[in-house]
Amino acid sequence: MSRRFAPAFESRIAAPADLAGRLARLPRPLVFTNGCFDILHRGHVTLLAQARELGESMVVALNTDASVRRLGKGRDRPVNALADRMAVMAALGCVSLVTWFDEDTPLARILDCRPDVLVKGGDWPVEKIVGNAEVATWGGKTVSIPFIHPTSTTALLEKIRKL
Repeated sequence: MSRRFAPAFESRIAAPADLAGRLARLPRPLVFTNGCFDILHRGHVTLLAQARELGESMVVALNTDASVRRLGKGRDRPVNALADRMAVMAALGCVSLVTWFDEDTPLARILDCRPDVLVKGGDWPVEKIVGNAEVATWGGKTVSIPFIHPTSTTALLEKIRKL
Protein backbone atom coordinates (compact mmCIF):
# COMPACT_ATOMS: atom_id res chain seq x y z
CA MET A 1 0.00 0.00 0.00
CA SER A 2 1.46 3.32 -1.06
CA ARG A 3 1.11 6.46 1.05
CA ARG A 4 1.59 9.96 -0.23
CA PHE A 5 4.71 11.51 1.21
CA ALA A 6 4.11 15.15 2.19
CA PRO A 7 7.42 16.90 2.82
CA ALA A 8 7.50 19.09 5.93
CA PHE A 9 8.16 22.20 3.86
CA GLU A 10 4.66 21.98 2.37
CA SER A 11 3.35 23.14 5.74
CA ARG A 12 4.95 26.52 4.97
CA ILE A 13 2.41 27.17 2.18
CA ALA A 14 -0.60 29.22 3.29
CA ALA A 15 -3.69 30.25 1.37
CA PRO A 16 -4.40 33.98 1.64
CA ALA A 17 -7.52 33.21 3.69
CA ASP A 18 -5.38 31.36 6.26
CA LEU A 19 -2.68 34.01 6.62
CA ALA A 20 -3.96 35.70 9.79
CA GLY A 21 -3.72 32.56 11.92
CA ARG A 22 -0.41 31.51 10.42
CA LEU A 23 1.16 34.97 10.82
CA ALA A 24 0.24 35.12 14.50
CA ARG A 25 2.69 32.25 15.14
CA LEU A 26 5.64 33.85 13.32
CA PRO A 27 8.26 35.79 15.29
CA ARG A 28 8.70 39.48 14.54
CA PRO A 29 10.17 41.47 12.91
CA LEU A 30 8.47 40.08 9.82
CA VAL A 31 9.97 40.54 6.36
CA PHE A 32 7.79 40.44 3.25
CA THR A 33 8.81 40.12 -0.39
CA ASN A 34 7.09 39.03 -3.55
CA GLY A 35 7.65 38.04 -7.14
CA CYS A 36 7.14 35.44 -9.84
CA PHE A 37 10.20 33.34 -8.95
CA ASP A 38 9.50 31.26 -12.06
CA ILE A 39 12.89 29.62 -12.50
CA LEU A 40 14.73 30.02 -9.23
CA HIS A 41 18.35 31.10 -9.73
CA ARG A 42 21.31 32.37 -7.74
CA GLY A 43 20.14 35.98 -7.91
CA HIS A 44 16.80 35.00 -6.37
CA VAL A 45 18.21 32.91 -3.53
CA THR A 46 20.84 35.52 -2.69
CA LEU A 47 18.19 38.24 -2.49
CA LEU A 48 15.93 36.02 -0.38
CA ALA A 49 18.74 35.16 2.04
CA GLN A 50 19.66 38.84 2.39
CA ALA A 51 16.02 39.80 2.91
CA ARG A 52 15.58 37.18 5.64
CA GLU A 53 18.53 38.63 7.54
CA LEU A 54 16.46 41.80 8.04
CA GLY A 55 13.99 40.04 10.35
CA GLU A 56 13.13 36.96 12.37
CA SER A 57 10.77 35.47 9.78
CA MET A 58 9.86 36.04 6.14
CA VAL A 59 6.73 35.72 4.02
CA VAL A 60 7.08 35.39 0.25
CA ALA A 61 4.03 36.08 -1.92
CA LEU A 62 4.07 34.63 -5.42
CA ASN A 63 2.18 35.88 -8.45
CA THR A 64 -0.40 33.37 -9.65
CA ASP A 65 0.05 32.00 -13.16
CA ALA A 66 -2.57 34.43 -14.51
CA SER A 67 -0.86 37.33 -12.75
CA VAL A 68 2.50 36.37 -14.29
CA ARG A 69 0.91 36.25 -17.76
CA ARG A 70 -0.54 39.74 -17.27
CA LEU A 71 2.95 41.06 -16.55
CA GLY A 72 3.83 40.45 -20.20
CA LYS A 73 6.92 38.33 -19.57
CA GLY A 74 6.14 36.15 -22.58
CA ARG A 75 3.39 33.88 -23.83
CA ASP A 76 5.12 30.80 -22.41
CA ARG A 77 5.46 32.18 -18.89
CA PRO A 78 5.37 31.07 -16.24
CA VAL A 79 7.39 27.98 -17.07
CA ASN A 80 6.59 26.48 -13.67
CA ALA A 81 3.02 26.39 -12.35
CA LEU A 82 2.17 28.17 -9.09
CA ALA A 83 2.01 24.94 -7.05
CA ASP A 84 5.52 24.00 -8.18
CA ARG A 85 6.92 27.49 -7.57
CA MET A 86 5.39 27.54 -4.08
CA ALA A 87 6.87 24.14 -3.21
CA VAL A 88 10.36 25.20 -4.30
CA MET A 89 10.07 28.49 -2.40
CA ALA A 90 8.74 26.78 0.75
CA ALA A 91 11.70 24.38 0.72
CA LEU A 92 14.17 27.25 1.18
CA GLY A 93 15.39 27.54 4.76
CA CYS A 94 15.17 31.34 4.76
CA VAL A 95 11.44 31.30 3.95
CA SER A 96 8.97 31.03 6.83
CA LEU A 97 5.71 31.15 4.86
CA VAL A 98 4.67 31.21 1.20
CA THR A 99 1.38 32.56 -0.12
CA TRP A 100 0.10 33.98 -3.39
CA PHE A 101 -1.78 36.85 -5.01
CA ASP A 102 -3.79 36.99 -8.22
CA GLU A 103 -4.01 40.76 -8.44
CA ASP A 104 -1.58 42.83 -10.50
CA THR A 105 0.21 43.97 -7.32
CA PRO A 106 0.84 42.31 -3.94
CA LEU A 107 -0.77 45.16 -1.98
CA ALA A 108 -3.58 43.00 -0.55
CA ARG A 109 -1.06 40.47 0.83
CA ILE A 110 1.11 43.28 2.20
CA LEU A 111 -1.90 44.67 4.04
CA ASP A 112 -2.78 41.15 5.27
CA CYS A 113 0.76 40.58 6.59
CA ARG A 114 1.58 44.08 7.90
CA PRO A 115 5.33 43.42 7.60
CA ASP A 116 7.93 45.28 9.59
CA VAL A 117 10.23 45.19 6.56
CA LEU A 118 9.14 45.23 2.90
CA VAL A 119 11.85 44.11 0.46
CA LYS A 120 12.38 44.13 -3.29
CA GLY A 121 15.45 43.75 -5.49
CA GLY A 122 17.74 46.59 -6.44
CA ASP A 123 15.96 47.27 -9.72
CA TRP A 124 13.15 48.78 -7.63
CA PRO A 125 13.70 52.23 -6.10
CA VAL A 126 12.09 52.37 -2.63
CA GLU A 127 9.58 55.05 -3.64
CA LYS A 128 8.27 52.80 -6.48
CA ILE A 129 7.83 49.66 -4.38
CA VAL A 130 4.16 48.77 -4.00
CA GLY A 131 3.22 48.97 -0.32
CA ASN A 132 6.01 51.36 0.68
CA ALA A 133 3.63 54.12 1.82
CA GLU A 134 1.38 51.69 3.67
CA VAL A 135 4.25 49.98 5.51
CA ALA A 136 5.55 53.39 6.61
CA THR A 137 2.15 54.19 8.23
CA TRP A 138 2.61 51.39 10.78
CA GLY A 139 6.27 52.18 11.43
CA GLY A 140 7.81 49.64 9.06
CA LYS A 141 10.55 50.22 6.53
CA THR A 142 11.04 49.42 2.86
CA VAL A 143 14.39 48.17 1.56
CA SER A 144 15.66 47.81 -2.00
CA ILE A 145 18.52 45.29 -1.87
CA PRO A 146 21.23 45.80 -4.52
CA PHE A 147 21.90 42.79 -6.72
CA ILE A 148 25.07 40.84 -6.01
CA HIS A 149 24.37 38.25 -8.70
CA PRO A 150 22.33 40.00 -11.40
CA THR A 151 20.54 37.18 -13.17
CA SER A 152 17.35 37.36 -15.19
CA THR A 153 14.92 34.49 -15.70
CA THR A 154 14.01 35.99 -19.08
CA ALA A 155 17.69 36.08 -20.10
CA LEU A 156 18.18 32.55 -18.80
CA LEU A 157 15.25 31.32 -20.91
CA GLU A 158 16.65 33.07 -23.99
CA LYS A 159 19.97 31.31 -23.43
CA ILE A 160 18.22 27.93 -23.09
CA ARG A 161 16.23 28.51 -26.28
CA LYS A 162 19.43 29.22 -28.22
CA LEU A 163 20.91 25.88 -27.15
